[in-house]
This record gives sequence, C-alpha cells and structure tokens, in this order.
Amino acid sequence: MKFVKITTENFEELKKLQTAYKAEIGEDSPKTEEFQSLYQAIETEQIYFYGCICEERLVGCCSVCVTYSTFQYGKAGVFEDFYIAPAYRHQGIARQLAQFAFQTSGVGSLTVGCADCDLKMYQAIGFEIPLGNMLAFEN
Repeated sequence: MKFVKITTENFEELKKLQTAYKAEIGEDSPKTEEFQSLYQAIETEQIYFYGCICEERLVGCCSVCVTYSTFQYGKAGVFEDFYIAPAYRHQGIARQLAQFAFQTSGVGSLTVGCADCDLKMYQAIGFEIPLGNMLAFEN
C-alpha cells in the first residue's frame, strides 16, 4: 500500500475511479469536456488529488481544494471525491488516505460535506468536529 499525490501522469487511472465513484453515488459519468476540465485543474493545481496504490494500481482517491478559512485563520481544505474501490474497503485505506491528504496538502483543517448516510463513515476516518450544515449555491 502506497499513498501518492495524483498528477496528470496517472490521470487515466483517476478517470476510472471517478467514473466508478459517480456510478456508485447515482450520478452520470463525467463527459469528455468535464474530464478535460479536471485534467487542467490538476495541471494548474486548482485541485489536488491523493490516492492509494495497491498491486501497482490506483485503488482509492480523494481531492482537496485549498482555500482560506477563519476557522483557524489560515489555509483550509475542502475534502471531496472520496472513493475506495469495493475490493479494497475495510482495510484501513480510507483513514490513512484522509490523513495523507491532510498532511500533504499543508492545510490547517479539512471540511467535508456529506449525506446523512455517510456521516458515521466520515467520523470513522477522522472528521470529528461538527460545523453545522453545509449548503451549496449553484446556477
């Protein structure tokens, strides 16, 4: 088991995990244009992806977008795109991947928005401080 920062060099593997992640949560697979946009965001470091490699393949991923937060008056991260391939779940990868992403990204805190059904899972991997409700504003 090896934890890595995902770059555009392993983008094809990331695409497979992103497609599986979207399918599992009931969303459409990203379109070609969306993958192109994601590739550019990774390349220009607008988003950081972290992953776990087992048996020479990417089996888990998450992303961190860095922002500034007055929660601790410094860099903070928004944790998203969290997915572990089913065959690799319940092996401690999730907690280690979240910890690796936190340490490697250099942020002072990570926040995650999640569905009620995922709350216990996120608490189990280290997200413990409730910050109220997270809402999204979108066009």
